[in-house]
Amino acid sequence: MANFLHLQHVNVARGNATVLHDINLQINAGEHIAILGPNGCGKSTLIKTITCECYPLAQPETRVSIFGRERWDLTELKKRLGVVSSDLPGKPFLQTTGVDAILTGFFSSSTLWPNLTVTSDMRARATEVLHQIDAASLAAKPVGEMSAGQQRRIMIGRALAASAGMLLLDEPSNALDLAAQTDLRNLLRKLAQQGTGILLITHHIADIIPEIDRILMMQNGRITADGPKSHLLNAATLSDLFQTHVDLAQRAGYFHAW
Repeated sequence: MANFLHLQHVNVARGNATVLHDINLQINAGEHIAILGPNGCGKSTLIKTITCECYPLAQPETRVSIFGRERWDLTELKKRLGVVSSDLPGKPFLQTTGVDAILTGFFSSSTLWPNLTVTSDMRARATEVLHQIDAASLAAKPVGEMSAGQQRRIMIGRALAASAGMLLLDEPSNALDLAAQTDLRNLLRKLAQQGTGILLITHHIADIIPEIDRILMMQNGRITADGPKSHLLNAATLSDLFQTHVDLAQRAGYFHAW
């Protein structure tokens, strides 16, 4: 299986504080992984490091390789990383239609600016993605008139448009009601079953779809556990991770914690 990510002895500082400590991580393309940890543990900084929004401290032993390469043109890298943040679309997106919002994924832009050239192949791909994410009915609808769940679906489509099939999702169920959370999880299951790689950051245990089989756990900027879901998703481990008593139940392939 092709290598997606290799991090070796990576330390990352934000401001004057080091927030990621000695991160060693290897992820293959097509893997389905969840990263768990309390707020402030470094999960989002790890994603920003993968997308080159944050850079490791320059140290002799540090190595970073993405899709087998240590150096990237960031414009090209963004086209291969389908990133979905926890934020709902910003103001520039609100007047954009669903299909045009997906087309912006080819340019990593917030809207289709006049200087951008959309090809017929891009439009064909956008139509394909709309069907892939079960959102063909949203093609002509302005993003600002969509529900939060529909907006998140379109943002996933935008991430898929130009990417090589690796989705990085940072707390994707935030701001979604129960019905929209269910729709999101069903969509992620469909994409995973089609072969899309998923790297999911969450502190909601119920977001871990059955297709995710590997868990990373983070505390205080460090990876404290990395292994099969069957070994790590248990009440004792989660209680230690979140520093509170956790009860856990499993139903229909999902885990639920309280």
